[in-house]
Amino acid sequence: MFPDFNRWSLPLLILVLQGLIFVVLLLSRYYRKRNISDLFLGLILLLTCYSQICYTVGFMGWYNEFRTTKINYFLINIGIGLAPLIFLYVKSITTSNFKFKKSYWWHFALAFAVIIYRFAIYTYDAFQPGFDDTQNGILKIELDETYVQSIMSYIEAPFILVYLAFTFQLFYNYRKKIIQYFSNTYKLELNWILSFLILFSLSFLYGVIQDIIGARFIDLGYQQRWWLNLFVALVTLYVGIKGYFTDTTKLNKLDFTFTPKTIGIPEANTDIEVKSISNEDIDTVKTLMENEKAYLNSDLNLSDLAKMAKMSRAQLSETINSGFNKNFNDFVNEYRVNAFKKMLSEEKHKQLSLLGIAEECGFNSKATFNRVFKKITNSSPTEYLKSQST
Repeated sequence: MFPDFNRWSLPLLILVLQGLIFVVLLLSRYYRKRNISDLFLGLILLLTCYSQICYTVGFMGWYNEFRTTKINYFLINIGIGLAPLIFLYVKSITTSNFKFKKSYWWHFALAFAVIIYRFAIYTYDAFQPGFDDTQNGILKIELDETYVQSIMSYIEAPFILVYLAFTFQLFYNYRKKIIQYFSNTYKLELNWILSFLILFSLSFLYGVIQDIIGARFIDLGYQQRWWLNLFVALVTLYVGIKGYFTDTTKLNKLDFTFTPKTIGIPEANTDIEVKSISNEDIDTVKTLMENEKAYLNSDLNLSDLAKMAKMSRAQLSETINSGFNKNFNDFVNEYRVNAFKKMLSEEKHKQLSLLGIAEECGFNSKATFNRVFKKITNSSPTEYLKSQST
């Protein structure tokens, strides 16, 4: 009997409905504000919810009640569309002034080809005698299930793996870049995206292992495959919540118009000529940090400091990287840590909390402060304070 609300269908139904709520919220916000990352994320959630709905109605008894349903024609594996969407979503929020180019449509060529193919075989089968009395028509059985699905099983996994590799590379390159530009990076790091990518990778790996076991060792039924669907539904809800409530619009305004040199790695084929650094350049930067205490500005970035030093960003980046042998982030935060140590020696911790002192020194988050302090001193702030008291 349909609908059958049971321990298999009800959890999936609840999660899918919640996921669809975030689809509506994201697409509505895209319509109002035209932030394309909302569109990508909304489509990601829509695809995963579509996949989950197909399984959920199965657990609710749809296929037992309506045995001639034609759902098999539209059970398209979402991975070939989901992987490019995830790549473009991460690209849209880690690329300043991102615009969707016509060439990006090619990312979805395989997905569109599969959709057109499925509609074609459905249309053909629909005109064959007796189609209304059966679940699958002649092309679905003799062409799709016999040949095409087997071929797709060999194409799909490498296709998704390639996109995952490019997406992780894109994300980590972004993380490296913001360290060259910003002194406080916690709000820009988007750790939840890394969690999302890891969770999606785990669900993909889970699905591959499940398919291998089902094909080679033991026939897995609906109930055995339920756990993967539950996991994907939970991931969908997590991504919806974090993606909707995390403000990524500030990232679209970041101006990455040149690539700062990485310490120890010469930058080839740069379009911007950088003058050789001089002792005067180094002294100018030192003065700004030591006398004017530019590091106390928690929002300090490479552009701000370059304006104060009356240098181009490329020149300032080269001065810090080569003259001080540090990236911009480490360079600024070392001054902040030293200022923190000085305030402890002046017993400021008796009037302020350690986090309060850290904020006075230019840090804007507890997470950044603890991580940076540990990196520079090899001890936590509390451990350092105790060592100074003994």
